[in-house]
Amino acid sequence: MTDSIMSKAATMEIPINSNGDTGTLPEDDSLEQAAKLQWSLDEKDLQQVMVSGPNLNETSIVSGGYGGTAEGIISTSSIKGSNMHHSSSNSSMAADEATRGVAVEKMETMKKWGLNTYKCTKQMISERFGRGSRTVDLELEAQIEVLRDTKKKYENVLRLARALTNHFYNMVQTQHALGDTFADLSQKSPELRDEFGYNAETQKLLCKNGETLLGAVNFFVSSINTLVNKTMEDTLMTIKMYENARLEFDAYRSDLEELSLGPRDAVAMARIDAAQEQYQVQKDKYERLRSDVIIKLKFLEENKVKVMHKQLLLFHNAISAYFAGNQEQLEQTLKQFNIKLKPPGADKPSWLEEQ
Repeated sequence: MTDSIMSKAATMEIPINSNGDTGTLPEDDSLEQAAKLQWSLDEKDLQQVMVSGPNLNETSIVSGGYGGTAEGIISTSSIKGSNMHHSSSNSSMAADEATRGVAVEKMETMKKWGLNTYKCTKQMISERFGRGSRTVDLELEAQIEVLRDTKKKYENVLRLARALTNHFYNMVQTQHALGDTFADLSQKSPELRDEFGYNAETQKLLCKNGETLLGAVNFFVSSINTLVNKTMEDTLMTIKMYENARLEFDAYRSDLEELSLGPRDAVAMARIDAAQEQYQVQKDKYERLRSDVIIKLKFLEENKVKVMHKQLLLFHNAISAYFAGNQEQLEQTLKQFNIKLKPPGADKPSWLEEQ
């Protein structure tokens, strides 16, 4: 009906008067009624779309247009929510599994550490109270004790050499200041010009020789410091690792001996096999570190003799030449040991470094 009315309205002619106004036709009422009817139908369709049509969260598939029943509508919000829930569930499960794996690994590590600490503490207490046995290498332990005693004595030599260097440095600085004062008084005291002059020259010469001796003594201190705090300390660190390995080895050895004296059922045999495996691991570690200690002690002794032979000769020749007033021999000593003195002010930063 609407189509016929609109068709009729569309084909109807509208006459125009001479002044451009539309004329009054008998069918004007029909056009107005048709327009109102079309508007009401469009309004109903719009309301139905608003009720049954898709919203921003849905994509609808409708049978028979918007006016059909709601059975033809498939909402994607439920599908989207299901997929998102499934994806988040998978990701959360993966995260939980990763966290659980890390936690299990940490627990295993803590368990092994706690068991090892318990065994070593038990072994150490047993040794202190004389109830447990320990593996002893008499020759190696004697060498270790000699090294520790030697290190203490060399540390004392290093301390005294540093004190001598500090005192001698202060004396050289005093001589330098005294020489400058004598030189100034020589210029300002005509009656004592010669006396102040040769005293100034003497102090400057002593200052120069003192700086040369300081170079030799500083080289001696630096070499002893390297020997004591690096070479010997490195060997002592290996010895400490060896002693810890010895304690662990004896702890697992004692544990295996205790299990071997017990029953021999299936559970006990499984524990004995596990203890035997751990015992072998600790034994290999102990023997490897024992071999490392023997090698390092040998090389340390050779290096110590070589270094100290050179440094003691340097110290003796430099001190003797200085107090004998033999400037030529003192300088020759530094050349012999390839010691180069720093020029005055070399330790100070340049103006560019200070910026």
